[in-house]
Amino acid sequence: MAGTAPGKHYRKGMTLIDLLNVFPDDETAEKWFEENRWPDGVRCAHCGGENVSEAKHPTMKYWCKDCRKYFSVKHGTVMQSSKVGYQKWALAIYILTTQIKGSSSMKLHRDIGVTQKTAWHMAHRIRETWATGTPTYAGPLEVDETYIGGKEKNKHGNKKTNAGRGTVGKQIVAGVKDRDSGHISAQVVPNTKKSTLHGIVHDHASPDSVVYTDDLQSYQGLPYEHESVSHSVSQYVRDQAHVNGLESFWAGLKRGYHGVYHHLSPKHLKRYVAEFAGRHNDRPSDTIDQMAHMAQGLTGKQLRYKDLIAGGPAYPQKVGF
Repeated sequence: MAGTAPGKHYRKGMTLIDLLNVFPDDETAEKWFEENRWPDGVRCAHCGGENVSEAKHPTMKYWCKDCRKYFSVKHGTVMQSSKVGYQKWALAIYILTTQIKGSSSMKLHRDIGVTQKTAWHMAHRIRETWATGTPTYAGPLEVDETYIGGKEKNKHGNKKTNAGRGTVGKQIVAGVKDRDSGHISAQVVPNTKKSTLHGIVHDHASPDSVVYTDDLQSYQGLPYEHESVSHSVSQYVRDQAHVNGLESFWAGLKRGYHGVYHHLSPKHLKRYVAEFAGRHNDRPSDTIDQMAHMAQGLTGKQLRYKDLIAGGPAYPQKVGF
C-alpha cells in the first residue's frame, strides 16, 4: 500500500485510491469480511459447524447442513440485519480507523452515501468493536482521570445544573496506560472516590506493577509500589513519576470532542472513549491490519437501533465496588 502515516513512519498507510482498489465492490468486500471472520474456512454462524454450502438465498449466502439454517458473514456481528452493503461497511471502518480525532455522522453520511441516521447507527456499531475486556498490564502504569463536558456558563438555561462551577455537570473518564506496550484502557466512571479509582487500578495492574498518579487523595493507600506528582504545586515530572502519557491521550480525546463531535452525551460517551483508546492502541499497525482487527472485532457484538436510543447506564456497573 502506498503512503505512510506521520509519526508512524514504519507502518504502511492507505490512500483513497488504494482503498477503492482493495474494495471495488460489495462482492470483494464481503469476501474480505469472510476471510477475517473465518480464516480457516467458512463455519456456520449459528452452530459453528463446518458442513456448509453456498445457497441461493437473496441475502443469506450460506446454508448449514447440520442445523439447517441460512446465514451470512453479517450474522452474529454488529452488521446483522443491516441493509447497508459490504463495501460501505468497509469504507466506514477505514474512515473511523484513519481519522485520529474521529468522524462525525454528518461527514460519514456524505462520504459513503447513506442517511445521517444510518451513518450514526453504523458508527456506534463500529465503536463496539473497540469495546474490549479488562486487560492486565505488567506496567509501569500511569493512572489518571479527566472531565468531559461543556462549561456551565456556555449551556442553555434549561441545561444548567446550577450546582457549582469547575467540574460540575461533566462526565468523569478514568484511564490506565501501560508504558511498556503503550496501550491505554479508559472508561467512564461515576465518581473519583477511593473505592472507584482503586478498583480500576486493581482491575488492570499485576501484583508487582509500579503505579504513577497525580496527587489526588483518592489514590492514597494503593497496595502497589506507588509514586505521585503534585500537580497542585505545578510539579508534573519527577524522575519516572508522571502521567504525561495519559495527559496527551486526554488532549486528543478532547480535541475530538470540541473539534469533531461538539457534544458527547453521557449515554454514549463510553463508546467514544472506547473508540479513542482502541484507535490509539492499534496505531502502530498498518492501516489494512487495523481494519482487519476491527473486522474481527465485529463478531459476537450487536447494537440494535432501539437499544442505541434507549436509556442505559453511562458506566460499567462493576466500577466503584
